[in-house]
Amino acid sequence: MSRVFSLKLARQTAEAFLKEEGITELPVDPFAIAESRDIMVQGKPDEHEGVSGMLLRHGNEFGIIYATHIPSVGFQRFSVSHELGHYFLPGHVDQVLKNGPHVSRAGFVTNDPYELEADHFAAGLLMPETPFRKAMNGHTPGLDAIDVMVELCQTSRTATAIRFTELTNAAMAVIVSTGDTIDYCFMSEAMKSLPKLDWIRKGLPLPKGTATACLAARRDAVLAGEHMINEVDVRDWLGGATRAIVSEESVGLGRYGKVLTVLVSNSIGQEMDPADDENEDDLIESWTPRFCR
Repeated sequence: MSRVFSLKLARQTAEAFLKEEGITELPVDPFAIAESRDIMVQGKPDEHEGVSGMLLRHGNEFGIIYATHIPSVGFQRFSVSHELGHYFLPGHVDQVLKNGPHVSRAGFVTNDPYELEADHFAAGLLMPETPFRKAMNGHTPGLDAIDVMVELCQTSRTATAIRFTELTNAAMAVIVSTGDTIDYCFMSEAMKSLPKLDWIRKGLPLPKGTATACLAARRDAVLAGEHMINEVDVRDWLGGATRAIVSEESVGLGRYGKVLTVLVSNSIGQEMDPADDENEDDLIESWTPRFCR
């Protein structure tokens, strides 16, 4: 099974769970879901950098501990949902708990396949496609629209930006960076349609002269959550052969010490046919497990 397929299956597994539970409105409450399965959930300060939570098992009983050192309700809800991903996704419990309690680093920051699947499960649980798409379609793609969805879903900016990018028809890219170095990038299907694209990789430097590079160079501005906006040639970020002006919005993520960048164009890739995605959805539907109490 390809990674793209397995991650999409993880998201749709979460959505199938919500459907079977009759949960159709936003926001989704992961604490209530855990309680419905008799899973104890407890917040606990965690001094280990990057650790978001833990899944524990004692006999047939499970518990979730989530970090509270970052005072973000969205981050904490995503962390709990990530651990629920390990609980619900086939094969995860046996794998991640085989050596005792499992420590997670949620938030798309690792290449571990189990952690990534749990991240995508969390995204599907907290931001299910049908209600999320219905709400987002009323707003012009960009940081303002992402912030509207943050409030609606009670999720973190980063996770919401990634989900928005997955579902939008616009050409959109989300980049997360620390200092002058790129952590990761997600692109919408329309943005991926650019010919001869230079794929952004972890560890690459930020493009010089961009709004993001200027903001990232001022740590105090990053910690204060300052926001910058500019227009830039898409090639400055993604290379390729197409000259197109895109909006570049960047915002400091406070105590995370990171910068979130959103690139948006409403003209790139609009000739795409969604039929391929629909065919893949049919295939994934046949693989999606059903849940019981």
